[in-house]
Amino acid sequence: MNPIQSYIAEQEPRMMEELFSLIRIPSISAQPEHRDDMSACAHRWAQLLLEAGADEALVMPSAGNPVVFGQKITDPEAPTVLIYAHYDVMPAEPLALWKSEPFEPEIREGRIWARGADDDKGQAFIQVKAFEYLVRHGMLRHNVKFLIEGEEEIGSPSLEEFCRKHKEMLQADVILVSDTSMLGADLPSLTTGLRGLAYWEIEVTGPNRDLHSGHFGGAVANPINVLCELLSRVKDADGRICIPGFYEDVEEVSPEEREMIARIPFDEAAYKTAIGVRELAGEKGYSTLERNSCRPSFDICGIWGGYTGEGSKTVLPSKAYAKVSCRLVPHQDHEKISRLFAEYIQQIAPDTVTVKVAPMHGGQGYVCPITLPAYRAAEQGFEIAFGQKPLAVRRGGSIPIISTFEQVLGIKTVLMGFGLESDAIHSPNENFPLDMFRKGIEAVTAFHLAYDETTG
Repeated sequence: MNPIQSYIAEQEPRMMEELFSLIRIPSISAQPEHRDDMSACAHRWAQLLLEAGADEALVMPSAGNPVVFGQKITDPEAPTVLIYAHYDVMPAEPLALWKSEPFEPEIREGRIWARGADDDKGQAFIQVKAFEYLVRHGMLRHNVKFLIEGEEEIGSPSLEEFCRKHKEMLQADVILVSDTSMLGADLPSLTTGLRGLAYWEIEVTGPNRDLHSGHFGGAVANPINVLCELLSRVKDADGRICIPGFYEDVEEVSPEEREMIARIPFDEAAYKTAIGVRELAGEKGYSTLERNSCRPSFDICGIWGGYTGEGSKTVLPSKAYAKVSCRLVPHQDHEKISRLFAEYIQQIAPDTVTVKVAPMHGGQGYVCPITLPAYRAAEQGFEIAFGQKPLAVRRGGSIPIISTFEQVLGIKTVLMGFGLESDAIHSPNENFPLDMFRKGIEAVTAFHLAYDETTG
């Protein structure tokens, strides 16, 4: 064992209990009844930052949930790394599908099982424990700041204003984030691009009350039927999105990048088996890895209306609802796409119903230059911890605040994540392998040491 591995082995029982103290707090930003839990989680993070070696750790107000800010200044003239993370988690429902309590973490089969085990409490904790090791051993040569928010899972609605208000406090040379995934446990990878996001809620209203489907069926438009028809016209048979102007700003993937993506090891059969589907689907003319990383997409995230209780009720409902989203690629502006979508739905909506399209949260895509000193330091960190150089890949997910950091703070972000597809983030039975936790701490520690070399 090298020194950092020995330290992790010796301190792991304490580390697990500290991490579990965070996970046990159900900091669900989407549910107002957890407002007190958000504050409790923020204060616990601040306490842990101080214990890890931060000079100060503050729980600061925002327009929404509190923000945790911490820092250690080793030399005012030295470079500064700003570590971003989030302490809020997704709702745990459906609870019946969990094999253990979502907010009572367990270690089974070499994994931590709990909501937030990966996204993002587990991955954020990797950053703090690497920082702790460097501080305790007198090895930190640059400044480190922490920005841990409580609204990422609902689109970070308050963080842009917070960043503008505290721009000087947040100044740094680079931002480091562990909130992404790797291609596989034996395929380390660095995320170089993220898709943007646009999200809406649609409400379709027909009659002024629920009607008897026998008396009115066939004579009055059913809002659920209409909603399904509207949504079916967003994509064509080839998987292309039909919204006029949608592809105007989409940058086609270059032949060179497509060739690079094609070289990424990918077992389509294993991919299908892992998620339990017989066949894959998507935009015609693109591979699976292109479709889920550097091409836009449209999905219905939820749909409801009418009677859904036990037994039957012959009702023609008054209203129907859906939540829908588009993943966007760099250069697509989420506000423009939001407007185009709303206009398209209104244009194709029949006069038999009233349709409202309410934009929710959104964000721009992001691309990280692989020439950044911090990116090269991250490469070295992965190579030391995993024994091989990481692949550079674009990922299909969205972290809208990353593009905001660039626009507001003028700082680029390096995405150094350790999640795996099998971690089931946002789903029942979320988990995080202990091996990834350990290697993550080793890799982030090596990042900081390599960053000193590249910037010194």
